Amino acid sequence: MRAIRLIFISLCMAVSLQATTIKELASVVGVRDNQLIGYGLVVGLNGTGDGSSSEFTIQSLSNMLQTVNVKVDPDDIKSKNTAAVMVTAKLPPFARQGDNLDVTVSSIGDAKNLIGGTLLLTALKGVDGDIYALAQGALTLGGSTTKGGNHPTVATIMSGALVEKEVVYDIYNKPSANLSLKNSSFQTAIDMQNAIIAKFGSGSAMALDPRTVNITKPERVSMVEFLASVLDIKMDYKAEEKIIIDERTGTIISGVNIKVEPVIISHGAITIQIDDSGFDPAAPSAGDVDVGNVAINTNTNTIKINENDITVANITRALNKLGATPKEIIAIIENLKRAGAIHAGVEVI
Repeated sequence: MRAIRLIFISLCMAVSLQATTIKELASVVGVRDNQLIGYGLVVGLNGTGDGSSSEFTIQSLSNMLQTVNVKVDPDDIKSKNTAAVMVTAKLPPFARQGDNLDVTVSSIGDAKNLIGGTLLLTALKGVDGDIYALAQGALTLGGSTTKGGNHPTVATIMSGALVEKEVVYDIYNKPSANLSLKNSSFQTAIDMQNAIIAKFGSGSAMALDPRTVNITKPERVSMVEFLASVLDIKMDYKAEEKIIIDERTGTIISGVNIKVEPVIISHGAITIQIDDSGFDPAAPSAGDVDVGNVAINTNTNTIKINENDITVANITRALNKLGATPKEIIAIIENLKRAGAIHAGVEVI
């Protein structure tokens, strides 16, 4: 029986306050990557390209040849050395003309692999339809393979695109900016506001909502200097307690001290009573098995946990010992949350 994988996070899940910088908790609104995409052709493949059933590849190859004054009827093209691909890249904030971008090239036809291929000049567009970069170059396969590792149809080109158009964002002349918290929290927004005011004075920050803090720069300080200083401010931060469940892999990530209220669980063939009646490891009852701060009775399927030890970690450990499957353990934790026995947040991915 496959045991569930339980990972305990004690540092980032701790309920005590911890010092962190503002840049770890928030980002500047408007300063972000922009996604680019384009359609192109990879040539130079050794017979591993798209077959005749990929009509869009043949038509694209015919159109490309016409741009270099070679007119060919698509019906006469039989080459398997070409593959149609989608090309993607990220345009970082404040990228300038001539900067290089890494690109990812992915086959969209029935090509067997892209080994040895070269991407022809491909325009990369933003969501507004404008061309922001041009990509071209020899493909590098590296570890990008499909399942099984025998048919690599995804490749990269390091520094394979040149920026042609910039995304204009005049941050220098702005008197104020907004910080966007990565996780919504009224208290964190207020704490961030107070930390900025403590350094720059009254009027330098105002929490607008649980996710947005507006900051206003002082006189005789540039916005670039101001943002650099603000993002490096250290503040106390209380991390939200959370349990992360990956149903696909059967993995649970939990803080070590997330408490569970006393409750009775009935799930399929498993009936478990979790209470704070306590147990004495030196004088166990018949059928009790001591599992470190937890006694499980395999005769009655009863878990005995001392009051201070009723945690998600201990319950999961005990359920493993009782032979519960990962699916059953995940279902039990989800229902404990629905019943109000777990006060931490539960996120299923």
